[in-house]
Amino acid sequence: MTQPFQLPHFYLPYPARLNPHLEEARAHSTDWARTMGMLEGSGIWDQSDLEAHDYGLLCAYTHPDCDASALSLITDWYVWVFFFDDHFLETFKRTQDRAGGKAYLDRLPLFMPLDLTAPVPQPQNPVEAGLADLWARTVPSMSADWRRRFAVATEHLLNESLWELSNINEGRIANPVEYVEMRRKVGGAPWSAGLVEYATAEVPAPVARSRPLRVLMETFSDAVHLRNDLFSYQREVEDEGELSNGVLVLETFFGCTTQEAAETVNDVLTSRLHQFEHTALTEVPALALEKGLTPEETAAVAAYAKGLQDWQSGGHEWHMRSSRYMNGSVTRGPLDLGGAVLSGPALARRPGFGTSAADMAALLAEAAAQRLRPYAHVPFQKVGPSLLPDFHMPFQVRLNPALEGARQRLLPWMRRTGMLSEGVWDEDKLAACDLPLCSAGLDPDGTPEALDLSSQWLAWGTYADDYYPLVFGNRRDLAAAKLCTERLSACMPVAGEPPLVPASGMERGLTDLWERTTHGMAEPERREMKAAVDVMLESWLWELANQIQNRVPDPVDYLEMRRATFGSDLTLRMCRMGHGPAVPPEVYRSGPVRSLEAAAMDYACLLNDCFSYQKEIEYEGEVHNGILVVQNFFGCDYPTALGVVHDLMTRRMQQFEHVAERELPVVYEDFGLSEEARATMEGYVAELRNWLSGILHWHRNVRRYDAKSLARRAHGFLPDRVPSRPFTRIAEPAAP
Repeated sequence: MTQPFQLPHFYLPYPARLNPHLEEARAHSTDWARTMGMLEGSGIWDQSDLEAHDYGLLCAYTHPDCDASALSLITDWYVWVFFFDDHFLETFKRTQDRAGGKAYLDRLPLFMPLDLTAPVPQPQNPVEAGLADLWARTVPSMSADWRRRFAVATEHLLNESLWELSNINEGRIANPVEYVEMRRKVGGAPWSAGLVEYATAEVPAPVARSRPLRVLMETFSDAVHLRNDLFSYQREVEDEGELSNGVLVLETFFGCTTQEAAETVNDVLTSRLHQFEHTALTEVPALALEKGLTPEETAAVAAYAKGLQDWQSGGHEWHMRSSRYMNGSVTRGPLDLGGAVLSGPALARRPGFGTSAADMAALLAEAAAQRLRPYAHVPFQKVGPSLLPDFHMPFQVRLNPALEGARQRLLPWMRRTGMLSEGVWDEDKLAACDLPLCSAGLDPDGTPEALDLSSQWLAWGTYADDYYPLVFGNRRDLAAAKLCTERLSACMPVAGEPPLVPASGMERGLTDLWERTTHGMAEPERREMKAAVDVMLESWLWELANQIQNRVPDPVDYLEMRRATFGSDLTLRMCRMGHGPAVPPEVYRSGPVRSLEAAAMDYACLLNDCFSYQKEIEYEGEVHNGILVVQNFFGCDYPTALGVVHDLMTRRMQQFEHVAERELPVVYEDFGLSEEARATMEGYVAELRNWLSGILHWHRNVRRYDAKSLARRAHGFLPDRVPSRPFTRIAEPAAP
């Protein structure tokens, strides 16, 4: 069969190594698969299939340093997960039996009890038998924290198969952002990262859920999945009719050739590996110091990171050898696209993009250029007024009738807190933002008191978002920013502890907002609310680190962190306030609801990037703007990058509508929601629609992004005096 495209040149900086216990793992996994009923008679595999796939070779390459027993156990896990994938394909995907697939998946978590003394059901098929056996053999040697994380990753791997099945049923191809996020779950690489911990060293609990460790896992996952997509396109798309493949996703989104899409996938893969290395070498060491990890704990994190790195190299080598994939040509010749242009957003390929050099020097030069490109942006370039496309907005804005009163009351509140006397904002800047207008669109039916609270939260968050880069970024003072963040977090007590005595406008504002917002909340609700604010605060530190390095972020990292820097989680959590117990928490944690929220967040964040492009790029020297990220990644001009961002916004809005119309009713059925709970969820969807239309209306009607206003204040972006900022570290409470 003719290959649909030539495999691109892959970024492979580390050599693959082979575990010496390969043959033992091969023999053991064959015997184990037969014992579990996965071979002859299963209707899925026989021994020749297993030998051709050679999962022993995969695991020997991806775990080169573990001992024989660990390698055999890990190989059994991979035999199980690939058998599950093929079994689900044949039994439910090909027949498009979603109901049967859901019943099948609902049973599998029963075989992964966190309490090892809990009984498990009698297995009814080889997948259940294999999972029961593997769980009992694996988890006793690991901590409860690892066990919980591994169980969640396994459930995601299993449950998101329904997402793939639903898309096949509808003939729907995901948009790029949706695809990357869902592929992490259904593709299983986070699950693989859990087995890397088993084979190397368990990540210490104090840092296991931190941003640097999360990014290591996510970049590892994305690179593994995108690499697999390149090798498996022919089998999945042409043979199996699969729609969940990154090459197909980009081919559809950009309207380009398969070869161009493959080259772009490889560029994203390379960028994710560069992000992995950046995080491992800059963020992880700093985290170890901040958290006070012991030498043993620090060594464990380093061993885990190296294990993920080994997996990348070994996984590539296995893909080049396994009969499961398209790997007919190892040597790639020059590729001539004849000046092709991606027709979707009219994205012209950067010079040399999509071509492969014939010699090593050219390959090294290309790799160096890719690595240096994020640091090459020249700040404060004159770009002119922001170009605004015809935004797709299917929802009508409604404004709260209490708007004028909220406008009148916001100014005195800002004066009382001191946020207008610190050299960052003045009354004109506050008026240019007109944040009550935004609140009036977000909450058109709220009381005047609720509108005031919303307006003040938005004012505080917008002010703080301006304060961090202006005060700390221009001084390259990350240490002071971290201290400020620590103090702000202490302004939000959750369990009756005394709040910090505020020493700045931001601290006074947050202390007041926190007391009024959380009055009457139960402690778990306060903890969730505090976590949402903390995520936003910590994301501003991420922005500062990039600003100090003059580093334009990786596209995937940018989109995911943008939700936090925009305060999306905080805003959406406030939308849920007052919903009561009618909707179980697991509904909000379900894939479709999170997908709905993420689509709304991305639309709003990219919308802001469109309006704020001139303000951020020309006047503030900002590197955090989605249009700039696209320009930097693809090497294209502003209008072309805007076209890509606009296309992505449109697809995210269409996804929002699709989830609300098609996927949420299925969630209601799956969870057996009452009529009251369904009405509450429909009300939440209506609030998200108001959120989206209100944000667009606000951007269109404020002076904050207007070219004339920006020019008038062109010299007012740096404070004319040093703003007050606390330097005293929070004192430990005195002993009773």
